[in-house]
Amino acid sequence: MLAGLLAASHLMPLELLPSTVAEHAGAAGFTQVLIYLGDLQRDVLRLLTGQGPDAGRDTGGEEAELKVEGTLAGRAYQYGRILPEGPEGAEERHWWVPLLDGTERLGVLRITTAHDDARAREDMTLLAALTALILHSKEPNSDALARLTRVRPMNIAAEMQWNLMPPRSYADGRVVVAASMEPAYAISGDAYDYATAGPVVHLSLFDAMGHDTAAGLTAALAMGTCRNSRRQGMGLVEIGERIEEALIEQYGHKRYATGILAELDTRTGVLTWVNRGHHPPVLMRGGRWHSHLVCRPTHPMGTGLGLPTTVCREQLEPGDRIVLYTDGIVEARGADDREFGLEGFTDFLDRQHAEGLPVPETLRRLMHAVLDHHDGHLQDDATVLFCEWLGPEAVPGDRAAALVGLPPEEPVAPHHHTRSAPR
Repeated sequence: MLAGLLAASHLMPLELLPSTVAEHAGAAGFTQVLIYLGDLQRDVLRLLTGQGPDAGRDTGGEEAELKVEGTLAGRAYQYGRILPEGPEGAEERHWWVPLLDGTERLGVLRITTAHDDARAREDMTLLAALTALILHSKEPNSDALARLTRVRPMNIAAEMQWNLMPPRSYADGRVVVAASMEPAYAISGDAYDYATAGPVVHLSLFDAMGHDTAAGLTAALAMGTCRNSRRQGMGLVEIGERIEEALIEQYGHKRYATGILAELDTRTGVLTWVNRGHHPPVLMRGGRWHSHLVCRPTHPMGTGLGLPTTVCREQLEPGDRIVLYTDGIVEARGADDREFGLEGFTDFLDRQHAEGLPVPETLRRLMHAVLDHHDGHLQDDATVLFCEWLGPEAVPGDRAAALVGLPPEEPVAPHHHTRSAPR
């Protein structure tokens, strides 16, 4: 199954993926495989059919769209677990299998099979993993995939921002990183970034002035300069200064961006950061308390005020969570003119942490809470970047997987024969 699908994938357009996956899945005894992909805001799962320019209209009688909330498919997507549908002992059952690219949740597979054993679940997991890798490889040059995962038109600034962002979740046994941005279809001046360099994890968050396309250009220039400087080995102070120089060179003193630039040494748990006129990071410890990391801020990048930059450090404990955010999170106002507020923000994170939810699911629920508080219409960009340090030693695979909603790793038994279908 896997060898045939992999060989076919190299020169295969996205439109042939559903039929090609279904064809090769028969080798493992799977009689039907459907691919459902999550939309940008992770509210619905939409069927990939491979038919027509939108690759999603002709559904062949299957449901074209499933809600994440309140459905079995949605639960598999939310919690990263394989879930069966239908009574035990039935001749055939549907299985909902998470589609994960690393730790990024792409959607789910609906696999139909008569088999119900460890070998079948192993085959489902492997098929989903390869399908996700193929989807990831096709995504950059597929407008059909972009259309399918959007439920409404996106503005130009948001188009630029989403194409610049790294994946919304990442984990490697040392850290778990997750991020979210709203309003997803009209984001303009916010941007987040993260990257690893050996034992060091780089984190950055930017909030450019304004709510227009120019704000998106400002944020993109800030993030591009940050990456370029970082990859030349520059420190946090110098990175901030280079961003300021780039913004002033391009815009004079008419555009600026606030931000946090940070580094986490995963060997020691020391967080180092500079504050460029931004809200201070939040430290969450043990789900019991939180604090705001105080560091004397310097001026926003692009203003050229010449204030000194202070480098601050904090010793983390294993399991500590660092949260960076923009003002749209805490300043969102409801119909009663009441702000969501910093206390509401941190209390929400505390409650979700206590429930043991995967980090990406926590952020999905947070953004829904912020949107609901504002009746679905934010007046400012709202972005969160979340990083949990797991400890100086890489944690076991199952624990790291659980934090981001991945199914636990199961030992793969050697296969000494090829199973025919049906068994």
